[in-house]
Amino acid sequence: MAEAAVRPALPTDVAEIARIQVSTWQSGYADLLPPDVLAGLDAEAAATQWLRTIEQGPASVLVATEGRWVVGFCSAGASPESESAAADGTPAPDAETVGLIATLLVEPRWGRRGHGTRLLAAAGDALRAAGMTRAIAWTPEQNTAGRRFYRRAGWTPDGVLRTLDAGGRPLREIRFTGPVALPLE
Repeated sequence: MAEAAVRPALPTDVAEIARIQVSTWQSGYADLLPPDVLAGLDAEAAATQWLRTIEQGPASVLVATEGRWVVGFCSAGASPESESAAADGTPAPDAETVGLIATLLVEPRWGRRGHGTRLLAAAGDALRAAGMTRAIAWTPEQNTAGRRFYRRAGWTPDGVLRTLDAGGRPLREIRFTGPVALPLE
């Protein structure tokens, strides 16, 4: 394997981040999202949004690289209180120090090489540096690979579920929570 690394995303990475997002969703979520939703994903619009996110901060956008290739990315930052609240809407006692892994995707052809783990560990480092003590992430209930990934990282479901409208089809997500300090194995 070529040298693998994680680094902060640059504005010049947005086209590749958007391409990875669209292609990964279209292949990995084909059983979870309606075909018209997946067909409607727009890489140019996604690139515009990622550029804004990278330029605005304080959210941390990281890219995983292997050799000269960008192979995945992660977006993390402080969790909005509504994301970390209990199922009944009660704010978490530690809401001010909860981070959110908003997106973590590795292009499938680069999977199973440790890129996801490196991205999660680097995001955890950035969250810890920002004063976060734990983090949360949402993953579709039917996404067994996503659930296994977070469990292997030492994260656990915290009992909170949500249902999103995915183009007229309900999409249930499970919230995982875990430490921001992740030792790489």
